Amino acid sequence: MRSKVAQLSISLKLTLSLFFLFFLILIIRSNFSFTGINNNTTPSTATSQTHLSNISKPSSDQDDHDHDDQTATLNCPSSQPLMQTCTKTPPSLANALVHYATTNVTPQQTLKEISVSMRVLEKKSPCNFLVFGLGHDSLMWTALNHGGRTVFLEEDKAWIEQIRRRLPGLESYHVEYDTKVHQADELMRIGTAEDCQVVGDPRVSRCQLALKNLPSDVYNTEWDLIMVDAPTGYFEHAPGRMSAIYTAGLMARNRENGETDVFVHDVDRPVEDKFSKTFLCEGYLTEQEGRLRHFTMPSHMARLGRPFCP
Repeated sequence: MRSKVAQLSISLKLTLSLFFLFFLILIIRSNFSFTGINNNTTPSTATSQTHLSNISKPSSDQDDHDHDDQTATLNCPSSQPLMQTCTKTPPSLANALVHYATTNVTPQQTLKEISVSMRVLEKKSPCNFLVFGLGHDSLMWTALNHGGRTVFLEEDKAWIEQIRRRLPGLESYHVEYDTKVHQADELMRIGTAEDCQVVGDPRVSRCQLALKNLPSDVYNTEWDLIMVDAPTGYFEHAPGRMSAIYTAGLMARNRENGETDVFVHDVDRPVEDKFSKTFLCEGYLTEQEGRLRHFTMPSHMARLGRPFCP
């Protein structure tokens, strides 16, 4: 997920900054609440305090005057202005605004590609969001899933430590891959065998493509969104995304009920193109924007007997 060029488009950075600013304004406005004085309750605090202070020196005239004032207050609408209260800016959004306003790097995906996932997050967040990859766009995904859980899986330990020093609030885990891009054709052949068409927990799968070394909590969580934008896959001896794509599809099918939105980036490359169509299924393809594909995958546990692909 790290940028493959030294610096991305300035216009994209400005657009993203404006987007987060607009998002901040929407959240602040949505959190405003207005409270007024109930016409059927006691007078305002200021009136009550004045009345109480006069009790120490009672007089019949004063009592009559106070009683008239109190009756008028109870029978007439309050003329006091409504009180405005609002909550603080969500920490995830505040951190994202500061980060993207002060850094010279922007996410690798284009604005149109990001918008595909953003529209789904607008409907589903707060939710469980699993991302294969850790990079400069990670804080953005966390902010867009405000109130939910966003987890990142990364192949490079040194990169994880570097990002953690800059963005300590992100939840990330190291993952080791035992595949290479040059093995893709053989893994595709293996993936079409019967063992790889069985839906179940990846940890007990007999398919060579299933990732079995992820943190236990990753397997035990039902993920509403899964983004595959890692591991590295642009040279022959890189791990490639064969296992990540297959495992994402297996997790989506293995949930108890509901649907999982799965996104695969860099589908202009042969591995991402072929493996996403084969294991996430063209029948589940919802949308493609640029190099990003969006699949909507139903649970295969809620209705037994579903074919691996429709």
